[in-house]
Amino acid sequence: MRNSSTGRVLRRVVTYGFVTLGALASIFPLYYMVVGSLQLHADSAFSGLIPRSGNIGLQNYRDVNKAISLLPSLGNSAIFTLGTVVLTIVIGLPAGYALARLRFPGKPAVAGMLILVLVLPFQVMMIPLYILVVRDYGLADNYIGMILPFAVNATAVLIFRQFFVSLPDELFDAAHIDGAGEVRTLLLVAAPLTKPAILTASVITFIGPWNEFLWPFLITKQHSMQPLAVSLGEYVSTNAATATNPYGVILAGACVLAVPVIALFLIAQRHFTSAALGSGVKE
Repeated sequence: MRNSSTGRVLRRVVTYGFVTLGALASIFPLYYMVVGSLQLHADSAFSGLIPRSGNIGLQNYRDVNKAISLLPSLGNSAIFTLGTVVLTIVIGLPAGYALARLRFPGKPAVAGMLILVLVLPFQVMMIPLYILVVRDYGLADNYIGMILPFAVNATAVLIFRQFFVSLPDELFDAAHIDGAGEVRTLLLVAAPLTKPAILTASVITFIGPWNEFLWPFLITKQHSMQPLAVSLGEYVSTNAATATNPYGVILAGACVLAVPVIALFLIAQRHFTSAALGSGVKE
């Protein structure tokens, strides 16, 4: 009995040890980025991982702000990202409802096309999108041109579809018995329950455009229209080498780019799990 108890304790210690090591390995790049962004003089030695009071400051953040004007770039990133998230929810929610609850010809084909869109990399569609958005619509150096290719997010549609599939049929049957049509059922019955799905889709959608470099780089030639990822990328390729601490400046810009995503995840993570819905159905 004692040996069995000792074995369980050892297995638990080993499991927790592996989990702890995995967590530390995952956090280490973030820690290195923050420490490196605060170093006044680059220190690539192992001892540089420990902050020293004489080599810590905000000069790298001042340098990157002076070079690329962080606030306007952050504003461009916010407009691009929030516009994409809003359109993704507005389009994805009814699309997911239709795929989950409506019957119409070609429904399996539509679902298959969504999977195909997820499989295809964005680079495959980039050239025709560029021709369509820039040449045909004339939306270069325009927020609409940045947002349009990301307005329909197949992942978000599938998230909403799966959420609506998981809802009890009794909720929709009761609405239909009361004479509600599909639009009214969506707005008054289904949509109020989708907070977890909306938050999940929003966070997943937010990460993509916020970190997106290639598409905004292609269609924005004016520096005043470039999101932070593009401004930071151009700075790294052209002017970073002239800074007193090039790596520190680059890491400072990376920290500024990462903070909104981390903050959003920390705020929204407790809402990811949907609340139990069975209590809303009367037997």
